Amino acid sequence: MIDSGSTAWVLASTALVMLMTPGLALFYGGMVRTKAVLNVMMTSFVCLAVVGVIWVVYGYSLAFGSDAWGGLIGGFGDVGMRHLDTAVVGSGSAAIPAGVFAMFELMFAIITVALLAGAVAERIRFWPWVLFVAVWATVVYIPEAHWVFALDGATGPGSVGGWIANRLHALDFAGGTAVEISSGASALALALVVGKRRGWPRDPVRPHNLPSVLLGAGLLWFGWFGFNAGSALGATAVAGTALVSTMTAGAAAVLSWLVVEQIRDGKPTSLGAASGAVAGLVGITPACAYVEPLGALVIGLAAGAICACAVRLKFRFGFDDSLDVVAVHGIGGLVGMLLIGLLASVATNPAGADGLLYGGGLGQLGRQAVAVVAVLAYSFVVTGIIAWVISRTIGLRVDAEVETEGVDEAEHAESGYDFSTVIAGTSSSRRPTGIHSSITGSRPPSS
Repeated sequence: MIDSGSTAWVLASTALVMLMTPGLALFYGGMVRTKAVLNVMMTSFVCLAVVGVIWVVYGYSLAFGSDAWGGLIGGFGDVGMRHLDTAVVGSGSAAIPAGVFAMFELMFAIITVALLAGAVAERIRFWPWVLFVAVWATVVYIPEAHWVFALDGATGPGSVGGWIANRLHALDFAGGTAVEISSGASALALALVVGKRRGWPRDPVRPHNLPSVLLGAGLLWFGWFGFNAGSALGATAVAGTALVSTMTAGAAAVLSWLVVEQIRDGKPTSLGAASGAVAGLVGITPACAYVEPLGALVIGLAAGAICACAVRLKFRFGFDDSLDVVAVHGIGGLVGMLLIGLLASVATNPAGADGLLYGGGLGQLGRQAVAVVAVLAYSFVVTGIIAWVISRTIGLRVDAEVETEGVDEAEHAESGYDFSTVIAGTSSSRRPTGIHSSITGSRPPSS
């Protein structure tokens, strides 16, 4: 029943997608100021822990269990993953252990909620953020994952999957809706509730570590091969198609973003190259297994150029999306989902459909638009409610003084970079020697 090659590929893809969250932490950490680098990295990193526990306890069951609610949410049959040790996902030559599939899908849940941290960087309290992550993953991501990723019969005979994949028949191979559009719409709602950074946009906010941004973008690109090609759930020709599309779109988007910067600002930037790569990878995520290489090239060029222009929207409309989650992930996911309706081809993947430019008419484009609107609206409204309730009860944003001085020290008793000097006359034998003792031990008096 189990195909060893497909299982090995999904195991490797799971590790690749897991690496994307530390990569995102580096990517985000380099883009903020030194006084907030640890906080923004922690808000991404802690998602591994919070969502990891939720997924085992009830998240996987609700996302991929069979439902009786018209494709809206799964059931509680696999709470605690108690049936996964003997279950399989798929059939025939591509069957893999259900536990491997569950861990692969867990990594999608983690990276999706971690993306939201970029919208409120430099002004968020840690423990209220942890609560937000838990609630958002439960009431936003898990239902949407069921809508998009849960296929009828995939996790067991007679299992009922989500309405977008099985009733609407919109195409979304690796998460253009449940991951990208969901995170973009949720980031907008979260930024509106939390409010602008002090001094924004009057005071300049410059990235403090561009090498970290480039390294993080490179790790994201590396992990994205597992994200997209791994979604084939097997070592198959479809995985190969997704791999080619992923590389092609990412490369094209880097160039189109840099061209926009050159025309608009007079210089191509390293931050633009990193952002362009991510925009192209976002755009191709839903389409990677349904389009030809030239279609992937078009999607990458479009995503890079459109997202590069979209970063100006926050200044025009006055919402402080600190690290451009809305422009890159929301708009990029929208571009990719809609272009499926134009560029998809059954010659590439018989499980897909022909887009408008391949003789398929407007039907598939309409289905793609319905999926986009449904996920966008649900994510925006529910995220806004969650953020508003937490803000009005325990408080989600740090105090003004903390934001000015730096959230790292106030929230974590640490700083990203220690530039202090050794105090004259201090005996080396009396200094703390371990990193944790240096953090929690007594501090020297300020000079």
